[in-house]
Amino acid sequence: MTNRNHSNDLSDTEGHENDYHIPVLLHESIEALNIKSDGIYVDCTFGGGGHSREILKKLGSNGKLFVFDQDEDAEKNIPDDSRIVFIRQNFRHLQKFLRVHKCNAVDGILADLGVSSHQFDEAARGFSIRFDANLDMRMDHRQKLKAADIIAGYDEQRLQKMFEVYGEVTNAKTLSKLIVEKRKTSPILTINQFKQAIQEIVKGNPNKYLAKVFQALRIEVNDEIGALKDMLEQTIKLLSPNGRIAIITFHSLEDRIVKNFFKTGTINEVEVDDVFGTRPESPLKVVTKKPIEASATELKRNTRSRSAKLRIAERK
Repeated sequence: MTNRNHSNDLSDTEGHENDYHIPVLLHESIEALNIKSDGIYVDCTFGGGGHSREILKKLGSNGKLFVFDQDEDAEKNIPDDSRIVFIRQNFRHLQKFLRVHKCNAVDGILADLGVSSHQFDEAARGFSIRFDANLDMRMDHRQKLKAADIIAGYDEQRLQKMFEVYGEVTNAKTLSKLIVEKRKTSPILTINQFKQAIQEIVKGNPNKYLAKVFQALRIEVNDEIGALKDMLEQTIKLLSPNGRIAIITFHSLEDRIVKNFFKTGTINEVEVDDVFGTRPESPLKVVTKKPIEASATELKRNTRSRSAKLRIAERK
C-alpha cells in the first residue's frame, strides 16, 4: 500500500500542506533496523521517501534498498541512487517481487502503515473529509473497487461489520441501515453526498465520527488488513538470522496483529499443547516489549504522529 500515516484526518495539516509526507518515528525506526553498510533492506511503504533516504545514508556502496509503493505518485520521489530499486506494487507481494530481482534474503524490513499526508491532501483522491470529491479512496488506481462501490453495493450486515471492525463506529448498525435507505432514493457518489446522507445520525464530534467512518471505508477499499497479514507471513522466510523487522501502526487492530505476529511468528491462532500447555517457539525475538511512541517534540511538529506505535522484532 502507500501505507503511511493513519491520521484520522481531523483537518490537521498544521502548515505542512506542501510536504508530500512527514515520516513518523524516523530516527527510532531507522535505529531499529541495526543497519549494516553492506546489507539489503526493504522499505515496504516508500511514499515520500523519508525513511528510505535515512536508510541510504547508512548504507555503503555495496548496500541495497528495495522500496515498495503501489501509488504511482510515489515514484516521483525516487532519489537518483543506484542502490535503490523501486517496485510499484502492494507490499503483500513482497517475496514475489524480491525474487524477480534475485533477492531471497534481506537484513531488515520497515513498514510505516497507513495513508500518506500527500494522499490526504490531494482532494481528488477522496481520502479526506475536508474536501468534496468522488468517493474513491484507492491507493492503487489500477484496482477497480472504490468507496462509492461499497456504499452502493454492500448489504446492511456487511456494512455494519466493516464500520464496527475497521472504524470502531459505535452506532454502526444505525449508520448502515441509514445508508441502505438513502441509496434507494439517490445515488451516493461524492464525499459531500455521503456526509449529507448520514448527517442525522452523526454522534459526538462530527470530524472525529466521520474520520472513523472514512477510515473503515479506506481499509476495506484497499484490503489493508489482508495486505498486512500477507506481508507479515512472508517476512519469516525473507529475514536473515539477526535481521530486523520494524512496523509502525496507527490503530489498535493493526497494532494487535503486529504484536501477536512478533510474539508467535504466525498470523494464525497458535495451538497450546494439551498435555504440557506449551506453545511452539516463535522464530522471532521481540525487541520492544512495549511499543515506541512519538516524543513530545515530534507530536508538536507533526500531529499526525499522535497514534503511531513502533514495534520491533529480530529473526532468531
